[in-house]
Amino acid sequence: MATRLGLGLPQMRQYLGKDVPDVARAAEGMGYESLWVFERALFPEPATQGLYGIEGLPWPDAYRSVADPLITLTLAAAATERAELGSSVLVAPLHGPFQLAKALASLDAASGGRVVAGFGTGWSHDEYAAAGVRPFAERGRALDELIGVCRAVWGPDPVVYDGHVTKIASAVVGPKPARPIPILLAAGGGRARRRLVDHADGWLPNALGVEAVAGQWRRLRELAGERGRTEPIRTVLRVNARYSASARQGTDRRPFHGSVDQIVEDLAAHAEIGLDEILIDLQGSARDAGELTDLAAQVYEKARAAGV
Repeated sequence: MATRLGLGLPQMRQYLGKDVPDVARAAEGMGYESLWVFERALFPEPATQGLYGIEGLPWPDAYRSVADPLITLTLAAAATERAELGSSVLVAPLHGPFQLAKALASLDAASGGRVVAGFGTGWSHDEYAAAGVRPFAERGRALDELIGVCRAVWGPDPVVYDGHVTKIASAVVGPKPARPIPILLAAGGGRARRRLVDHADGWLPNALGVEAVAGQWRRLRELAGERGRTEPIRTVLRVNARYSASARQGTDRRPFHGSVDQIVEDLAAHAEIGLDEILIDLQGSARDAGELTDLAAQVYEKARAAGV
C-alpha cells in the first residue's frame, strides 16, 4: 500500500493570500491527500534565543512573515473537496483553549470533516510572552488542558469543563465537528510521548533521518504496549525539503536537500519505516506559487513512480 502524501501550503512572505486556494486546488488535483500548515507567530529582533532554543542557531529569514495557520487552512478548505486539512504543528498553548477548539470545530463542520489537529508546545519564549495565554514554563500543563477542552467542546452538549484556565459550567457549544477530529502531537520527549499514548490519536515526527525516526517510532510503540494502548497510532512524518537543481551527490548530503530525484530517493527510504503519511513542505524552495506548484507536481509524480 502506497504511503499517503501531503503538501505544505504556502505561508511565507514570497506568497500572496490568493496563492493558497490556487496551490491547494492544484495539489488536490495532482493526488496529494492532505494539505498542511505550520505556525510561527513572530520573529524576534534581535533574537535572544536561538532557533529551537539552541544557543547561537539563527532563525531563518523566512520566519519573518508566516501567515496565520487557521486562516490559511480556511482558504484551502474553500478551494478543495477531498484533501484533509492539517496542522504540523499549531503551537497550541499560544491559543485560548476554548476559542481554538471552537475554531477547529467550525472548520471541520464547514469542510465536511477534513480537519486534523496537530499540536505541539513550541520553544520560543518570545511567542509565549506575546500571546499572553500561559507562561512558557506551563506549556505542558497548558497543552493537557487544551486537549481536554477540545474533547469536551467537540463532544455532546451540555459541555462542562473545569480547568486551570477554562471554566465551562454548562453550555451548548456549536457547531460540532462533522466527525471526531483526530489530535496528533509532535511529542519529542518522554513526558510528551506519554501524553500522546494516553490522550492523542497520532504522532507528528520530523524527518531527522531514517535511523532516528525509526528508533523514535519503535520506542513509541513500546511505550504504547507498556501503557496498555490498543488503538493504532496514526503517523504523519513532516519533511522540510530544500530543492536545489545543482545539489551535489554523495552520502554527506543532508536528507531532503537536493534535486527532485534526491528528495524522492529520501522519501522512498523514509517510507520504508512504515509510517502512514509523509507531509512534504517545499514552500521554502520556491520563489512563487507557480514554481511551488511545478515542484510539487514533479515530486508527487516521481514519488509515485518510485513506489512511495
